[in-house]
Amino acid sequence: RGRTGNALLFNHVVNVTAGPLEDSFMTTGLHTIRCLYCVICQERVGWKYEVAFEEDQKYKEGRFILEEELISTSIFGQNDVRAPNPEADNR
Repeated sequence: RGRTGNALLFNHVVNVTAGPLEDSFMTTGLHTIRCLYCVICQERVGWKYEVAFEEDQKYKEGRFILEEELISTSIFGQNDVRAPNPEADNR
């Protein structure tokens, strides 16, 4: 879960910039993260895990969280639409 609800964990992301390192106390423990910002609107869309201090959270290091409520896609000037649900096609 992200700060705003459902969140997705990725190995790679595009169209974002990363902010400075900051320590964040999350429900899974202390992490050093960088907030991620959209390159178009500069709004915060998630974060990158740089360091996980709990051993069982180390798998997150170097990975990215994008929050579903904060991301959208824009197709050649059309209105924004919500990001597709990656689970929808896994039936």
